[in-house]
Parts: sequence; C-alpha cells; structure tokens
Amino acid sequence: MNNYILNIETATKNCSVSIAKNGKTIICNQIAEEGYSHAERLHVFIEESIAAVGINFKDLVAVAVSQGPGSYTGLRIGVSAAKGLCYALGIPLIAVDTLQALAAQAKVDDGLIIPMLDARRMEVYSTVFSANLEQKRSILAEVITEESFQELEEKLYFVGDCADKCKEVLTKSNFVFLEDIKYPSANEMSVLSYEKFLKEDFADVAYFEPYYLKDFMITTSKK
Repeated sequence: MNNYILNIETATKNCSVSIAKNGKTIICNQIAEEGYSHAERLHVFIEESIAAVGINFKDLVAVAVSQGPGSYTGLRIGVSAAKGLCYALGIPLIAVDTLQALAAQAKVDDGLIIPMLDARRMEVYSTVFSANLEQKRSILAEVITEESFQELEEKLYFVGDCADKCKEVLTKSNFVFLEDIKYPSANEMSVLSYEKFLKEDFADVAYFEPYYLKDFMITTSKK
C-alpha cells in the first residue's frame, strides 16, 4: 500500500516541504532565506510537490508538521497550513520534533548528537540524542558558556545554526561542529513521520499548538 505523507518544516529560516511514500522521500522543496518568506513559499512548495509526484491531495494519508522549538512566526505558518489540510481532507496530523529532524541529518556511528537552534544572543534551544536518535535529555532553552556540556565525555557532534557563536566557547577536544548542517528539513521528517503514522501517534487537529519553549514576547518601540 502506498502511504503518502506531506511533511512541512517551517521552524527556522529554512522553509521546506517533502512528499514521502512509506517513509521514503520522493521530493523535497526547500529554501533558506533571511527574510522568512514562509507565508509566500509554503503553499507554492506544497502544490508543486504534489504535482511533481503525480498524486492528488486526496491521496495523502496524513500531514506532518515540525512542532518546534523554533521561530514563533514560522511555526504558526506551518501548523496553520497543516491543520487546514487535515481538516479539509479528513486525515490525521502528525507532530515531529524539530530538533530530532535536525539531529537526523548527522550520520554518525558513535558519540552523542547535540542539535542547537539559535534563540538570540548566547541562548539556544538544544537537546541531546544518541547516534541512533534516542533522546537522552529534555529540550532546554539554555545559555551557552564554557561550562556547557563539560560533564559529557563522549564525542559530541553539534549541529544547527549556532556554530559561529558557540564554537568560540565550546572548545573541548571531544566537541565536533558539523557546520554544514544548519537547519532542520522536511527531508529527514519523512522517516520520523512514517514511524508515528504506523503507531497511530497523531496530534489533535483541533487543539494542537506548536512547542514554543519560551513565551512569545511582543516589544513596542521606544520612539
């Protein structure tokens, strides 16, 4: 049976969409831009991906969305699109951990994977995974200092968009920065969402909210 799942990732500067069949990516459209053009790009990517695979929206068995942590605006755009499709098509919603999708890009055989996403200044959203993506620590919004991760003796592979600011303070010999892996992608969501689909691990379409980790703050101009 062909189980087609639409995967949506908008938690960071990278806006990406993939169509997967039975957990394998068939097509992935993505672009990383400073201006967060997700609202304009996302629906175009979805329609282009569906057309390129040669299926219709009614062929989808589920829609998966990156649940966060990440950009407040980006998460809202992705979740709103995913919910709308699930409502319209009458199919389940699958929530995929953003940091797990990021960590999945690191193909390593040993040590631990530390996915980190920028939360401004020296703060990051981070967690710890084993090489086979077993989560070893809860997700935190933490300030990175020279003492961070000092208790871990294994080889640590850091991925995410924080390398430039973190590698100056994280200098232990067992720290390795995989600087080519910056953003989570809908490509890696394919396997993760299919695993949840098989387990019927679905989110509540009506009440699901993104995992912001920190409260969204609105600031006003001092002028």
